[in-house]
Amino acid sequence: MEPRNQTSISEFILLGLSEKTEMEPLLFALFLGMYVITVVGNLLIILAISSDSHLHTPMYFFLANLSLVDFGLATNTVPKMLVNIQTKSKFISYPCCLTQMYFFHFFGIVDSVLIAAMAYDRFVAICHPLHYATIMSPRLCGLLAGGPWVFSYFISLTHILLMVHLVFCGNKIPHYFCDLNPLLRLSCTDTSVNKIFVLIVAGMVIATPFLCILASYARIIVAIMQVPSAGGRKKAFSTCSSHLSVVALFYGTTIGVYLCPSSVRTAVKEKASAVMYTAVTPMLNPFIYSLRNRDINGALRKLINRKITSSSYPPGHLGVSG
Repeated sequence: MEPRNQTSISEFILLGLSEKTEMEPLLFALFLGMYVITVVGNLLIILAISSDSHLHTPMYFFLANLSLVDFGLATNTVPKMLVNIQTKSKFISYPCCLTQMYFFHFFGIVDSVLIAAMAYDRFVAICHPLHYATIMSPRLCGLLAGGPWVFSYFISLTHILLMVHLVFCGNKIPHYFCDLNPLLRLSCTDTSVNKIFVLIVAGMVIATPFLCILASYARIIVAIMQVPSAGGRKKAFSTCSSHLSVVALFYGTTIGVYLCPSSVRTAVKEKASAVMYTAVTPMLNPFIYSLRNRDINGALRKLINRKITSSSYPPGHLGVSG
């Protein structure tokens, strides 16, 4: 028997964050501003780290990867919502919907595992400082950063392969992008396999990294409390504060969406959580990591000054002495 596409829907309608049309101009301006800040902030972090040799360390290597993932996560969802608001069209084709869902899960999984890898990096730096360079070798850093991309590729692809076998009896998605749970609710066929796979994946890519982070910081706290000087303890805590803020923002929302019982989830709560980890968190991460980080601030100033200097030559000046 030849495989066939069982889907009875050729396109979906994204209802967006609000069905009130008078709210759309405000939402457009708000999310456009957030997206511009996200793009500029994360790209500046990547450029600053790549251009400053002093920042070619495991911690900043993971941070550059996180900024790249945050850029991808926001770009996958926010521009489509802005286009829908601007064109007054809420339609998205079935292939585009599955593509958006694929990349949403792809970047989300990489994000989660990278945050756990960053916690491990802080654990080694604080609990095993003498062996840090040996443990966090370039090979291990490459595996910790590259492994999530490969792993996420197969997990996200499996989600899509399971989704294409479903028949959809409705096409109105109460969301501003194609997320997994709202799509499963539109199916009029058995989705038990999909739901089981969602729980398995959530356990692997949300619960397990989160527990690893908690274990890492439990050891970190014990190690910090053994530091004799108050100044040393404060410095050690300050190196972890930025990462802890990101952990709270990311896992505080994803756990509520994918690990809480469906009886306590509503469309409004899911949309609010999605805004946090697709728009707010990617926008805030560059600020969280740069405001209290002298190395990042210094690299950003060098980068900006270099751009200003290179563009300050008078017209016709080629910068060549004759």
